[in-house]
Amino acid sequence: MLSSAARPYIQASVPVLQAHGLAITTTFYSNMFQAHPELKNLFNMGNQANGSQQQSLAAAVFAYAANIDNASALQPVIDRIVHKHAAVGIKPAHYPIVGRHLLGAIAEVLGEAATPPLIAAWDEAYWLLAGEFIAAEARLYQRTGYAADQWIDARITEVTPAADGILSLVLAAEEQALPAFKAGQYISVAVTLADGARQIRQYSLSDAEQKSTYRISVKREAGDTQTPQGTVSSWLHQYAQVDGQLRISHPYGELTPELQASTPLVLISAGVGITPMLSMLKTLQQAQTKREVWFLHAARTMQHVPHLDELMASAEQLSSLNLALYIEDKPGFATERLVREGHMRVNEWPFNAALNAQYYLCGPLPFMVAQWQALLAMGIPPQHIHREVFGPESLNQAA
Repeated sequence: MLSSAARPYIQASVPVLQAHGLAITTTFYSNMFQAHPELKNLFNMGNQANGSQQQSLAAAVFAYAANIDNASALQPVIDRIVHKHAAVGIKPAHYPIVGRHLLGAIAEVLGEAATPPLIAAWDEAYWLLAGEFIAAEARLYQRTGYAADQWIDARITEVTPAADGILSLVLAAEEQALPAFKAGQYISVAVTLADGARQIRQYSLSDAEQKSTYRISVKREAGDTQTPQGTVSSWLHQYAQVDGQLRISHPYGELTPELQASTPLVLISAGVGITPMLSMLKTLQQAQTKREVWFLHAARTMQHVPHLDELMASAEQLSSLNLALYIEDKPGFATERLVREGHMRVNEWPFNAALNAQYYLCGPLPFMVAQWQALLAMGIPPQHIHREVFGPESLNQAA
């Protein structure tokens, strides 16, 4: 718990962070990477280049200060970040480096306003949060049996197109059994680029557990192998081939519904955000569930729906499945019973009549915010709505 001496300084920092947060985080990253260039191997340099990581951290620091005594608001985001940290191999030794440069950036940007009591208060607040992360990450590493920065050597066994701009890769371990995973989890993929730099990205597992293989479905993001944005996805699209080698992490992620439950399940996705939902659906299909399931997906065209054939097969094989595809441009599909034209409209569906239904969202952040707000407008309790977020996200972007 934050001390009574530090609390007034943290609370007084809220408007200061709103005004100067981005300058602080930009200075923080610049100084830290200059002093520790090896840390670029852990950070998404595409998000650094476009400024989204700096903006996200600024909003997160502000939200932490604003919610310093509101554990219920902080805990879900802490849980999510702990899994992300484990997926890239964050170690306790990284926290002193981050803390030193974050406090240094606060002092540098605020100048004389960064009084010794203010810096001392933020030092206390930082280590309070860092201690929670370190302990939670240690527990997670212990549960998985994998240490920080412990990677699995995997071989690519299949490379197939999953949709326009999306490549499906099936992976098998070289010298060990692959760890079990829960539907909805992701793995990190680490690649070494032509200049020798390492970059790490997370990809949801897009199939039910197959015991000896994993499958990921990778969208080629804007950019190329020479620019920070889209570096890894472009590299995979260009170089991934059968019998090629990749280094992958243990599966992580807390977006893992209890699939054996009997309560209705609503899966809402857009674009490549379909991947964790597809893993959930195929796991339910394997079990021949009788559970009522709604699967709603949005895409630009039918050619942009990943693994469309598998979705159609699920619709035929699962009598309890309600499947709908919202397609912005659907010429030739006017009579297709599963296809609806335009943007997603969750209020067309009666799942809000089931008070205990659980809702899972994945897709671009604006899409998830829009669906979150639409569900709330339908009377869905916020604690029943869960989402997966890849890339920068602040504590106060819940919707």
